[in-house]
Amino acid sequence: MSVAGADLTAGPVGAILTGKTIQGASMFDAATTTLSSKGQVVIPEAIRERLGLKTGAQFVVVADRDVVILKVLEPPALSEFAALTAHARRAAKAAGLKSADVPRAIKRVRRAK
Repeated sequence: MSVAGADLTAGPVGAILTGKTIQGASMFDAATTTLSSKGQVVIPEAIRERLGLKTGAQFVVVADRDVVILKVLEPPALSEFAALTAHARRAAKAAGLKSADVPRAIKRVRRAK
């Protein structure tokens, strides 16, 4: 493929245009993929392996014009969760909440949706 005499199949751009995976790039690996009739996209194996992605991995999907970005969601570390629950318990105690108030609050929130 060429534009005004330039060979676009050479180098990193060519690898993207020809469906080859670019490896060893300093910042990223790139490859082409296809959208299925069900709206599914396969993340190429080389990229899954480099990122350590396993079945069931979850992503945030961000779109802006013709750019789609997948950001891997990672669960918080247990130490972060412990700090969060400790903070919530202190706030609940300061507000005068009791354990019996929690199920009622959950029911109210679920009904509001």
